Amino acid sequence: MALLEIKNLYVSYGSIRALHGISFKVEEGEVVTLIGANGAGKTTTLKTISGLLRPDKGQIVYDGVDITRMGADAIVRRGLIHVPEGRRIFAPLTVRENLEMGAFTRKDKHEIEESMERVFTLFPRLKERVEQPGGTLSGGEQQMLAVGRALMAKPRLLLMDEPSMGLAPILVEEIFEIIREINEQGVTILLVEQNAHMAFSVAHRGYVMETGVIQLEGPASELAENPQVREAYLGGG
Repeated sequence: MALLEIKNLYVSYGSIRALHGISFKVEEGEVVTLIGANGAGKTTTLKTISGLLRPDKGQIVYDGVDITRMGADAIVRRGLIHVPEGRRIFAPLTVRENLEMGAFTRKDKHEIEESMERVFTLFPRLKERVEQPGGTLSGGEQQMLAVGRALMAKPRLLLMDEPSMGLAPILVEEIFEIIREINEQGVTILLVEQNAHMAFSVAHRGYVMETGVIQLEGPASELAENPQVREAYLGGG
């Protein structure tokens, strides 16, 4: 049984339909990537899975449970955590306070401190800036903080929306190395990313979305060699 299964999902914004009956799955332990141009429906897909949007039709099954109509808070408590596009950290709060906000569903203070130390091991720069307001961090550091905050919730499945957006190339490499490390530590990841080259470098499988429909799917290594994908997303035939 897949950890996450999306079945015939339709989602609209008012009279405009954004998703047209998409279906896909994510197995436990995988990194699966959704790629596609702006407006393809990738962010809408993640928001619907995490309970921020309600579908018109279709089903979302996570860990054997139908979560289609479940509230976002209840979904978080099940270990399905969303790192949104644009980071969305709490700018006035310190790095430590931002991380503590990620653990709001947890009660064991000792375990929370252990999780924070694991975040600092992954992101040493956050430890150096632990008492700084989040809004004073660089873009790359804010992305690290957004991922670290998500890890504080002890995710089983992490939804990541455009983690490389707006980052310098050297930081993009660093973020994707950390994504690989998080997955190796046992966290399943569904990754939305416009940098298809980097996405394919960490993903096991991928789906290509166009205007609310999944057009292609397969192992990431095969999609990376597909002439249609190379032309559209990898800068060459």
